[in-house]
Amino acid sequence: MPAKKKQPNGKIRKIFVLDTSVILHDHNVLQNFDEHDVVLPITVLEELDQFKKGNDSLHYEARSFIRMLDELASEHSLQDWIPLNAVHESLLKVEMNESTRVDAHTVFGERKADHRILNAAMHMVETQPGRQVILVTKDVNLRLKAKALGLEAEDYRHGKIRDHGDSYTGFRVIEGVSRALIDQLYQTGYCDPAELILPDLRPNEFLIVRNGKESALACFHAEEGQLEKVDKRPAYGIRPRNAEQTFALHAVMSDRIRLVTLQGIAGTGKTLLALSGALEQRRQFKQLYLARPIVPLSNKDIGYLPGDIKSKLNPYMEPLWDNLRFIQNQFGEADRDFHKINEMVQQEKLAITPLAYIRGRSFSQVCFIVDEAQNLTPHEVKTIITRAGEGTKIIFTGDIHQIDTPYLDTESNGLSYLIDRLKGQALFAHITLQKGERSDLANLANELL
Repeated sequence: MPAKKKQPNGKIRKIFVLDTSVILHDHNVLQNFDEHDVVLPITVLEELDQFKKGNDSLHYEARSFIRMLDELASEHSLQDWIPLNAVHESLLKVEMNESTRVDAHTVFGERKADHRILNAAMHMVETQPGRQVILVTKDVNLRLKAKALGLEAEDYRHGKIRDHGDSYTGFRVIEGVSRALIDQLYQTGYCDPAELILPDLRPNEFLIVRNGKESALACFHAEEGQLEKVDKRPAYGIRPRNAEQTFALHAVMSDRIRLVTLQGIAGTGKTLLALSGALEQRRQFKQLYLARPIVPLSNKDIGYLPGDIKSKLNPYMEPLWDNLRFIQNQFGEADRDFHKINEMVQQEKLAITPLAYIRGRSFSQVCFIVDEAQNLTPHEVKTIITRAGEGTKIIFTGDIHQIDTPYLDTESNGLSYLIDRLKGQALFAHITLQKGERSDLANLANELL
């Protein structure tokens, strides 16, 4: 039993009991508790064993954690407290004992892994008097069950941003701008932003500058120290319908911007704009890759579905095909641009690929569009971006309020994390699309339902 070691400020160190969901979210979790001690219920190791095989990010996280734990335990027994952090003298152990006065299996009327983890945490409370024991889990329901038993429980906060992805929209409206500045934008395409007095203006931030009824759209070109005029131009038959869509297409088609995020509710045109902009620039890339994360079902990847890889992917990728067909239908069947999309698909110039199989690959001269990026973890987003070779552009689209995975939220998903960490970088641009353009009916549903 570890002594009640105190921190320099005199406080007794806490004991954090980890749930499997935390490890599957971040295999480096053990490095993020500083001076506090960490407990792994034996059930967690049993659950991790089920995730060893596979190509999904969950399997990668499980394997990485198991290897790290094996290295830590190379000279120690995991049933004892072993050194975890030499700097803070924190300790780690695997808790085998699940005996406790209040049995979670009995309370909740079912024997399951979550209840074994709760029992292990309750056992720590009973055997470590005077220590604050906290269950850490990404599972909201497990946190609620823990609190129902009188056990402290928290979300895993490392990697969470303070403000979710809505806080930075990527553009702003500036009123009261001089007519001279607007005229200069229209005449030369550039102007000096000094007159606007915007000390926090970020690279590739977009502006709507107004003087009464006169207005112009602009983007801050940080390397030149100038505002450049943003023109409303179509991309492969798709015309932007509002300022936000105009900004989005500008970012997608700008040569100097290599990473773009488009965030917004359903019907704002995120995926459509990304695809049309990529098709417009197809000659600059060897391939256009389209991808969506496949949310696993009961820890089963696409391998459990019948058919070849194309058959397995089609149900998940149908929304991308819908957008491609919409773009294609902007042209007549006799038009070259209509048939070009079919040719690109047949020649694999335009390819759909599962994200689970990109680890270890390098993409050069590729435009990579990742749809539904709100369902990715920060680590998955990093994995995708680090695959980028020379001449590659990556576009992430998604709605942070429509997350389909149970252990992510508006503050911890990969899209929000990416926007928060990279805003202000010269290679990055972001736009939050706010106005729905799909139809009046879709807008009505978004507003009232």
